[in-house]
Amino acid sequence: MGFEGIGASVRRKEDGRFLAGRGNYVDDINRPGQLYAFIRRADRPHARIRGIDTAAAAMAPGVHAVFTGKDIEADGLGGLPCGWQIHNKDGTPMAEPPHPVIAVGKVRHVGDPVAVVIAETRQAAKDAAERLVIDYEDLPGIANLRQAVAQGAAQVHDGVAGNICYDWHIGDKDAVDAAFGRAATVVKLDLTNNRLVPNAMEPRSAVGDHDAAGDYTLYTTSQNPHVIRLLMGAFVLHVPESKLRVVAPDVGGGFGSKIYHYAEEAIVTWAAGKLKRPVKWTAERNESFMSDAHGRDHESTAEMALDEQGNFLALRVRTLCNMGAYLSTFAPCVPTYLYATLLAGVYRTPAIYAEVKAVFTNTVPVDAYRGAGRPEASYLLERLADVIARDTGRDRVELRRQNFIPKDAFPYQTPVALQYDSGDYFATLDGALKAADWAGFEERRKQSAAKGKLRGIGMSTYIEACGIAPSHVVGSLGARAGLYEVATIRVHPTGSVSVLTGSHSHGQGHETTFAQIVAEKLGVPIAQVEVVHGDTQKIPFGMGTYGSRSLAVGGSAMVKAIDKVVAKGKRIAAHLMEASAEDIEFKDGKFSVAGTDRSKALAEISLAAYVPHNYPIEELEPGLDETAFYDPKNFTFPGGCHICEVEIEGDSGMARVVRFTAVDDIGRVINPMIVEGQVQGGVAQGVGQALMENAVYDANGQLLTGSFMDYTMPRAEDLPDITVGTESTMCTHNPLGSKGCGEVGAIGSPPAVINAVIDALRDYGVRHLDMPATPEKIWSIMQGGMQPGRPAMAAE
Repeated sequence: MGFEGIGASVRRKEDGRFLAGRGNYVDDINRPGQLYAFIRRADRPHARIRGIDTAAAAMAPGVHAVFTGKDIEADGLGGLPCGWQIHNKDGTPMAEPPHPVIAVGKVRHVGDPVAVVIAETRQAAKDAAERLVIDYEDLPGIANLRQAVAQGAAQVHDGVAGNICYDWHIGDKDAVDAAFGRAATVVKLDLTNNRLVPNAMEPRSAVGDHDAAGDYTLYTTSQNPHVIRLLMGAFVLHVPESKLRVVAPDVGGGFGSKIYHYAEEAIVTWAAGKLKRPVKWTAERNESFMSDAHGRDHESTAEMALDEQGNFLALRVRTLCNMGAYLSTFAPCVPTYLYATLLAGVYRTPAIYAEVKAVFTNTVPVDAYRGAGRPEASYLLERLADVIARDTGRDRVELRRQNFIPKDAFPYQTPVALQYDSGDYFATLDGALKAADWAGFEERRKQSAAKGKLRGIGMSTYIEACGIAPSHVVGSLGARAGLYEVATIRVHPTGSVSVLTGSHSHGQGHETTFAQIVAEKLGVPIAQVEVVHGDTQKIPFGMGTYGSRSLAVGGSAMVKAIDKVVAKGKRIAAHLMEASAEDIEFKDGKFSVAGTDRSKALAEISLAAYVPHNYPIEELEPGLDETAFYDPKNFTFPGGCHICEVEIEGDSGMARVVRFTAVDDIGRVINPMIVEGQVQGGVAQGVGQALMENAVYDANGQLLTGSFMDYTMPRAEDLPDITVGTESTMCTHNPLGSKGCGEVGAIGSPPAVINAVIDALRDYGVRHLDMPATPEKIWSIMQGGMQPGRPAMAAE
């Protein structure tokens, strides 16, 4: 057995069962007497429900029940809660209209649940749902952000003036205005961050169960089962948490889209109680397009003030962000707390002021998607940096280097609330330039030209905030829950270990990396380490997995619990070896008396802990089982440099990524192989956003990209080998020194790709091109049929 601790590229423990088809996903779960639900959804973006005739559906073969929003309302259920509160510039709370589990009175987006049919089989439920007769009165719909805030626009919600959820700001406006007044140059850029559909490999699914004791169980595709239990129990079903168990077994990808409490979870749980039978629902892929929370969808204007030497003086940003028809669980924090606070990026810009307006439209709700606010901020800054270099005639590498936060300036307080604890942006830049052979690019450009292709190179130097912390900052910005994490380390009598963690794995490899931490700290082979997660009945509590928090927050809770296990083990060892506890040392799985050859293995101590015949139980409770909570003091701040090269085919406008290099600072690396896979997966999603993916609505709110026939996803053939490297500085405030890596690929890659495309098109005078850079857009530019750019955002 080789080294298995921190820093080892250990193969993932969990992959054996996945590759053999032994994963246990929600759709694999079938309860005795199970019924099936099918949800009839709105086929129009905005309409008044004048009536629903359920008679024919209720009489269909195999149907047990048909429920509408009025049935839910009559039973006293609450609406789906929003877990984050944002306040307007004037201090008033944001608009938070009701979000019914099933629509009552109105539908507000295509895909809004209108009724649920429950039957013996899924096909019977689906067939019966076609018999529902729904009388709609169509209302004007609106999907475009600018149209939604225009004078006289159709209103998504009565009582929400101008469709504005909130009008928020951050930074020092007066300082920014003064800096712009003395600037030698001002560079302005309008840009769109396109809407995305998450498309995890496993569609969402839920099974509700109810037993004779009145207890509910929900099996669900969730990234945070304890949060779902809290929100659904307290706000929707109105049942105590002791009567509600939530289980999230193996989950086939989430990327943020499985964080939230969805209507279907409440529907099947409530219906199971009504019918005294388990009820199962699994999304069809077209349902996922119209019911999973979407991501991104910003329109922004950014302006940078510079002095004569090219130093950044001040940044001014105005952003319109799309909330969709309702507020999803964490939606309000994404364009504020997770976006605007990152607008300093890696640069020492002295003054920053950002205004963010969140807007309701007749579209699917928008929430966090891999990166959540951080990709939007990095895209804005890194596109702006390239435009500044172009407009002022400066070298884009040296412009960035000149404005970097110096490596001796940490801790560094930004003008937008956050304080970075560590980083070295020069090291990641230099590492990426070398690994990508930036200096040799012009020769590669000539080689592509000889083949009739355009070639471009682009970069981004980004920063991310991970861990969603600290709690006192979260509270000041309106969160309704703390964001700590909890872990229990249970050493069994024979020395094997169970880790009970509030974090949840849905592809990240926690069963391996968490076992490696135990191997490092306790000297236990990872084969003897079990990682338990995803069940509110087994885990004390937990905030789940999102925001690259699992290692920095969940792993830190583990380290604290391990420290408590070792401390208790030392006291037991002291009794067994008749020494002072202060003289006991622990290393490589052994407790030793300092300065002697006396020692006891961990397994000997754990056995004694459960069979306490050699130490007084009035002083030491039996067992070797410790729980710890970790409340982070700050975010962690990964950063890095991504470099992309593209080739563009002259006859089609097709842009292909032919080289990609990512050099990231993610703090201490637990498993380099897993890090490489995480970064490569994120880059694939970033390339998808930059070149292909785009959720498109027509002017009224009809989803035009509702399937893979219309929504393009990246395939293996669209991606080159991705070079991954690390140049790490340690996080200074968590015990592991780790920063997080799950989202960095999706944050750094989109601007690098677009910057490369625009570099390839440099002879066509292109200043900016919004994502996705599709063949049609590029071909039109090359044919002279499209004028790049668009009008600036009007003053509001």
